[in-house]
Amino acid sequence: MAHFAVLGPLAVESPPGRWAVLRGERQRTLLAVLLLNAGQHVPVDVLVEALWPDGPPKSATSNLHTYLSRLRDRIEGLRVEHGPPGYRLHVEPEELDLLVFRSAVAEGRRAADPVAAAGHFRRALALWRGPVLAGLHVPRLDADVARLESERLAVFEDCVDAELTAGRHGELTGELQAMITEHPLRERLAAQLMIALHRAGQQGSALEVYRRLRATLIEELGVEPGAEARRVHAAVLRGEDPVPRLPPAVWPVCQLPPDIGDFTGRDAELAELDGVLGAGAGVPVAVLSGEPGAGKSTLAVRAAHRLRARFPDGQLYVPLGGRDIGEVLADLLRALGVPGPAVPDDVRARAAVFRGRLTDRRVLVVLDDAVDPGHVRTLLPGTPGCAVLVTSRRRLSGLAGAHRLPLGPLSGADAAELLHRLAGARVARERADAERIIAACARLPLALRIAGSRLAIRPHLRLGELAGRLEDEVRRLDELTVSDLAVRSSIALSYEGLRPPARRAFRLLGRCRLADLPAWAVTTLVDDPDADEAVEELVEASLLEARGADGTGEGRYRMHDLVRLYAAELGDPADGEGLRTVLAATLALADAAAARLPRTVPMPSPVHEPPAQPLPDELVERLLARPDDWFAAERANVVLLLGTLGARDALLLLDRLGVYLYLHGQYADMRTAYETVLTADPPLAAVAEATLTLLRHARGEYEEAAVRYRACAKELEALGDRRTHAWVSANLAHCLIGLGRAEEALQTAADARELFTVDGSAAELGWVRAAESAALLRLGRIAEAREVDKTALSAARSTGDARMIGEALHGYAWSSLLTGDDPGAVAAIAESVDLLRGTMARSALAKSLRTSGAISATTGARDNATAAFGEARELARELDERPRELSCTRALAAGWIGEGRAAQAIPVLRACLDEFREMGSRAATGLTWLVLNRAHTATGDPKAAAEAAAEGAELLDPRDASAAALRRALLALTDSA
Repeated sequence: MAHFAVLGPLAVESPPGRWAVLRGERQRTLLAVLLLNAGQHVPVDVLVEALWPDGPPKSATSNLHTYLSRLRDRIEGLRVEHGPPGYRLHVEPEELDLLVFRSAVAEGRRAADPVAAAGHFRRALALWRGPVLAGLHVPRLDADVARLESERLAVFEDCVDAELTAGRHGELTGELQAMITEHPLRERLAAQLMIALHRAGQQGSALEVYRRLRATLIEELGVEPGAEARRVHAAVLRGEDPVPRLPPAVWPVCQLPPDIGDFTGRDAELAELDGVLGAGAGVPVAVLSGEPGAGKSTLAVRAAHRLRARFPDGQLYVPLGGRDIGEVLADLLRALGVPGPAVPDDVRARAAVFRGRLTDRRVLVVLDDAVDPGHVRTLLPGTPGCAVLVTSRRRLSGLAGAHRLPLGPLSGADAAELLHRLAGARVARERADAERIIAACARLPLALRIAGSRLAIRPHLRLGELAGRLEDEVRRLDELTVSDLAVRSSIALSYEGLRPPARRAFRLLGRCRLADLPAWAVTTLVDDPDADEAVEELVEASLLEARGADGTGEGRYRMHDLVRLYAAELGDPADGEGLRTVLAATLALADAAAARLPRTVPMPSPVHEPPAQPLPDELVERLLARPDDWFAAERANVVLLLGTLGARDALLLLDRLGVYLYLHGQYADMRTAYETVLTADPPLAAVAEATLTLLRHARGEYEEAAVRYRACAKELEALGDRRTHAWVSANLAHCLIGLGRAEEALQTAADARELFTVDGSAAELGWVRAAESAALLRLGRIAEAREVDKTALSAARSTGDARMIGEALHGYAWSSLLTGDDPGAVAAIAESVDLLRGTMARSALAKSLRTSGAISATTGARDNATAAFGEARELARELDERPRELSCTRALAAGWIGEGRAAQAIPVLRACLDEFREMGSRAATGLTWLVLNRAHTATGDPKAAAEAAAEGAELLDPRDASAAALRRALLALTDSA
């Protein structure tokens, strides 16, 4: 193993005890460059420049290989690798004096005892035999050599500091005077010599050192001595010891507050912090930010306790909270063993001492409630091994390189668990009321802790009573107070830290009750040229959440419920013009968006004048370029807006939202929206009830829907709403068909036709004709049904509307099949499917696909039938149209029988049978029994087969041509494939 020396003349000992002689200047230069970059790749061009500073010869690359080969011959075990990045010399730490020097310096800086530290520094300095690479001048290395000389001088000064602390000033005077002569501008050396002389009783000599330093600096550089030299000079003048002997810091040190016993949840966040802060690379910084009451400090303390083993030298906990950073640093230095008189006056000097105390230590620094990223930067350790965890109400966006972890509310399960831990077992017993409390607390830990504490203090307080109080928005913040905990004061701290424009924006945004706001609405509400800056400040302060862009490309913002309540409490002297503009614009946008979508909901559109739109045309066009995306983004806001409108506008807005929801089969959301107005004025409530009945109908609740349709029709007749009454009657006719009451359905359809005016729209009359045709087919009056379908198709084609034509073709295709026109049926249903695929009417497409499957099965196109039924079932499932999904499932199960999988089909058919029975659909139930008959026959169970055949025959009406056609289709599928 070879040993190398660069701290002085270049020397190589290889093997130990024998000094290798390198005669060639370029060999020595090559080795010197590799040694000063030991362990790192040195690019070829750097080596060539070092070897030939005046310009390389053409053979430079081959010559380089030659020199390297000769070095390997001369130096036993020389390890140099060559790759694309260049050449790299491998040496162990103990093989190169430079690495040994740095290792000893690191040990000295880690040592808590100044005597031990000085010993390490002296051992490091002893390795220097003269200037770096003395006798070898390589221009390419001049900067490296100068840097190493500066490093040596800094280590000498560190050594002097340690020895002065240990009281060895008498041994240093001569050495320091020699160094000052060599480096007359080095202020730190001068200060150290002043201290040593002062301690030796030579106050006059110490002051003379300062005089010479000041004169030299002014003459050479035109500047006065720095703060540290002036401080030492002032102390000498006062006769004080400038640097009292420092006691060693006591390691480890732990300042963490206690971890709370009922900490709940945050497993993902804890795992993320473990990964970031425990990575061990550099000085990782993690910033926990979030709205007031999110539990940032509690989570930080829990994470710090979990990480203690990875930071054996200690954990510092620094509550910032707007405190003066100089005072914070003073407290930290005293905690790390620096006595008061030794704490520097200058903040930067204090920060330097703080970093010095943490040098090469493994310490976790927790900075709680930081406000200024500059303060955080001041408190960052300087060496790897330490880590910093910051909590802040602000995002601290100016803190470069930090890992950010925004903290939101608890999950529903974790919120329930926290409330259970605080209030006991009754939380589980009164689960529904507990959920109300959790919702009112917005799942924020602080609010939940207050609510749970109030329940714990008053064991007889019913959860429902507290939930009722919290659900009252006027008093919610008053209720969320217990002892020294209050949600209001927590939010107030963040609010008070805002600048006036951001405060005004906060108050204005609090007046708007929408779930979240698009950027245009925020700008409209604030109505100020500096609105963007104010909004950014609110986001930075975690009082407003930026949620990214919605489907229209508009950025969105959300103010959490408790924060909004606080903002609303503050009020604002400005009028509500901005809020009125936002509400008016939203209503107008909803109207325009619905007009761009196909109207598939079988209910009338309210007669109205288009609402005035206050927004610029260009913005409106951009927002509504994809009306589906606009409704998806604003759906929750539209529902909330309903409660702020008069009956007429509310009905209009509800209808516009319904256009979107019904089109996409979002029946549950549509039901929720319409239920919000059931207590409104009778005209609005009646329309809402009629629409809710339509949703029951779509879900297959035929019996209940029929009862409710009749009640709605009676009320609408009393109100004089002839048009809505007509639509409800038409819907009732379709519902009665599902129940197998064809005669009643036909009469009801006739009543609906009479209610529609003579200039009823094609859509209105088409819906009535569809009911008439279906009823006629079930009564066996096939020819009459076909004429109705012909008329409907002709009327639809005259409109040019693809959706209306596609729906009319569906009816025409089915009656064509029943009259024996198989080619006409196949062509009509194919055209229907093609047309509807080009529209957004997925429900109509699913219906036509199902009919296409039945026609294909009847005409022998088995594969086409299976594919059509499969696609129709998936669409119906997405749209939550259960009856259609079940009928397609039955058809696919029939196909399994034909494929030899009858045993697999039986449980599926039984499940369909149960649901059809519950719906009250006689025809669907009877057809399912007949398919079950085939399945039991195929599995060799004649008794079950006979029972199924009997049940089916009893339920099916022999006049029902539609059922007969479906029977043919289904039984065709059960035949062997």
